[in-house]
Order: sequence, then C-alpha cells, then structure tokens
Amino acid sequence: MSLAKPNVAILIGRNHYRRMLSAAAWAKLRGFAGIVEHTGDEPATHEELLGLLQDADACLTSWGVAALDEDVLRAAPRLRMMAHMGSSVKRFVSPAVWARGMRVTSAAPALAEDVAITALGLIITGVKRIYPLSQHVRAGGWRESAWWPSSELRHKHIGIVGASRVGRHLVRFLQPFQVHILLVDPYVTTEQALALGVEKVVLDELLQRSDVLTLHAPSVPQTRRMISRRQLALLRDDAVIVNTARGDLFDEQALVSELQKGRFFAYLDVTDPEPPALDSPLRCLPNVVVVPHLAGCIEDCTHLGDMAVEELRRFFAGESALYELTPDILARMS
Repeated sequence: MSLAKPNVAILIGRNHYRRMLSAAAWAKLRGFAGIVEHTGDEPATHEELLGLLQDADACLTSWGVAALDEDVLRAAPRLRMMAHMGSSVKRFVSPAVWARGMRVTSAAPALAEDVAITALGLIITGVKRIYPLSQHVRAGGWRESAWWPSSELRHKHIGIVGASRVGRHLVRFLQPFQVHILLVDPYVTTEQALALGVEKVVLDELLQRSDVLTLHAPSVPQTRRMISRRQLALLRDDAVIVNTARGDLFDEQALVSELQKGRFFAYLDVTDPEPPALDSPLRCLPNVVVVPHLAGCIEDCTHLGDMAVEELRRFFAGESALYELTPDILARMS
C-alpha cells in the first residue's frame, strides 16, 4: 500500500506562476506532493494563509506572502517546512516558526548570482562612464578633448565590502579582468581571503585605494551607516560606487553631500528610505543613477523555484538541505 503524499501549499499567487515556477518544477513537485493552490492572483494575505495552510505539510513562499506568525501556525497544525523562493526570510518567519522546530530554506544562493551579474554590469558601465557620456552626447557633445574620462577595468582596484554569496560570485566574475580586489569582511581571515584571490584590508584602506566601491554586506546593527561622512571623505575623486545590497549601509545624507560635490559617480539599486523621497537629490543629481531595486531576477526567476522545489523534495526524502536557515544564520542576514 502506497503512503499518502505530503501536501505543499503554493502561496505566491497565480500572477507569479510563470516567472517563478518552470514546467520541470511543477512536474517534480507533483511527483512527490499533493498541491494546495492559492487561487488568488497576488501573494497570500494573513487571512488567506489561515485557510490555505490547514492541511499543509510544507509551503512554498516568495516576495509578498504574509508572515507565518503565531496565528497562522495555530491554524496550520501539520506545517513543518517552508521553502522560500527569495533571499532573506526575516520578514516571513516569526519566533513561532522556530519554536515549532520548522525547517526553513532559502533560494539565496540562486538569487545571489543574479545580483552579482548586475553589479558587474554596473561596475563596467561606471568605469567606462557610459551614462554621463551618453548624456553629454545627447546634449550635443562628442569628443571635444584629447583626454577622455572613460577607462577599463584592467589593473583597477575593486573594493568589495562583504564576502557574501553575492560578493563571492562577483570576485569570480571579476577574475578575468586583471583587477586587484580588496575585501572588507570580519568573518573572512587573511588566509581565506588569499584563497579567494583577494586582499583583506580594513575599511579605511579599502576606501583610500579603491577605484570602485561595491557593497555586498547585510543590513545588521554592525553595518548600518558603516560608511559615513568621514569614510566617504577617504574615497578618491572619480571613484565609482555601486550599491546592490542595502541602502542603510550608507549615511545617506553624507552620501548626498559628497555626491553634490561631484567627486564620484554612484549607481544605486537600493536607497534609504526606499524609494527615495520625491524631492531627494538622488533623483536629480547628474552623477547618480538610481534604479528601483532590480539587481536580482525580475522577469525569469524560475531558477529560484527550481531550487525551492528541490529543497522540498529533499526534506520529504529525508535528505540534507541545499541551504537551510537557522536563527543564528538569520541574525547575520538583512
């Protein structure tokens, strides 16, 4: 006699099926689980979770789904596992999740490569001065000077703050460009940095030596406003700043003040607050490009779904998770 399949509740909403779940993921999921579908178009709300999870053994979540708080878990007596199609799960879990002993996984490793690819693109765009020079041409200019403010990555010093998964992918992507990579990360030893192919330094030294500053640290109490007015004053003129991590790693008022001097150029995927106020100088300064938090996947996130479904399969098969989260790990994440 065959055993009944466990029930997995898909909570992301039908509008997000195509970009989050491939045909292969659907087929794999149906192979080992019964499916409880949230029939709404958008991610499940708190009230919807109370009904959807009554008979669920596990759930599949992503951006926008309501948190699994104590009320939700009280209405979900069988729920034992959450597979998240995204990075940090801080806003989706609660103390009740850990008190029950639930297993929680994240597709952060899959998402990290997307963010690193975006960061690399912005670094190249920044060093080549693509945006300001395109604005110059749009205004009627061309090559009026023998000196041209455009360069290559080769032999540049790239300062990376945070050897996160994103940061480590970026190190790998930068290797072919013959750059010198500086790293700030309290959890990486000098020996480990050498093994990664980078030089570990303190923050002040990184800022003084870097042609490009790119941030990949989490937003935790130790890192918030870690780059303030004093640190920004150390950054060399004509440097490029790329932030695809969290906006509050900067003292944003200090950042705006330095940018208003025209000393360097910034590409910001994140701000603090987010979005920036309508009258924020970040929206109009000529040496800043702000984009709406899109460094991760946007149109095709099926690799996140593939990883999350594999995590579910492993859980019900009694196998080790690919990337399991615990309270201790979560404390070091944004």
